[in-house]
Amino acid sequence: MKFPGTNKCTDKIQQLSDFIDLSKSIVAITGAGISVSSGGMTYLQMAISNRRAGVTPRAGDSYSSFLPTYLDNMFSYVPSYAHYALTELEKEEKLIGVITTNVDCMHTIAVTKNVAEIQGSLQVNCCSKCGQHYDGYEIWKQKELPICESCGGEILPWPLYSHIGLWDADVRKARDWISKADLILVIGTQGNYGGVYWDYRRKDAIIVQINPGHTGFDHVANLNIHEGSDEVFEKLNKKRGTNV
Repeated sequence: MKFPGTNKCTDKIQQLSDFIDLSKSIVAITGAGISVSSGGMTYLQMAISNRRAGVTPRAGDSYSSFLPTYLDNMFSYVPSYAHYALTELEKEEKLIGVITTNVDCMHTIAVTKNVAEIQGSLQVNCCSKCGQHYDGYEIWKQKELPICESCGGEILPWPLYSHIGLWDADVRKARDWISKADLILVIGTQGNYGGVYWDYRRKDAIIVQINPGHTGFDHVANLNIHEGSDEVFEKLNKKRGTNV
């Protein structure tokens, strides 16, 4: 399938609309920027901060400080307009998957079905003692540290439990999806994670970056839209006649 050239039209939203209409398989890559308008901080930031300080959530004071600084904040906000816009593209059977480094579960809460959380998330939780899994973000809505039913060990989310390691099952999904995508939407992220999944992309895929700032994607994208993701998708959906 041949996409129109990016120099044919000065209206970038129209170009993006044309790309989406012609595409058979879209993959979205998202980073913290897609959640900015929701008002929350990313768990990755919290995990890095705790790791540098040598702190992990525990039943004592450290957990008491962890809960209000991240978890209470996270569950007080909702997915952004852009999160929901991606869900609509999935319902149209245009979007085959979302690849994200975010761990805030906002894509899942927005009811996007195919999400590869390559660094895990609050949906992937392990007992720090026996390794039993307690998957699903709802466990973090309680106001105390969750304890393993089998051994009494502390349950920790994957990014902290693994020291911000990769979640292999979702890395495999990311590689599969990006190898099939003819259109890649890069939304609010700084890095492409090279050999983790980016190097598996189709070499003829069109790349569109949506980010108010400049990143390393500026030089590889076929189309750069330097605006916020909510603003872009609001304009896009108005042009395409799509409701979110």
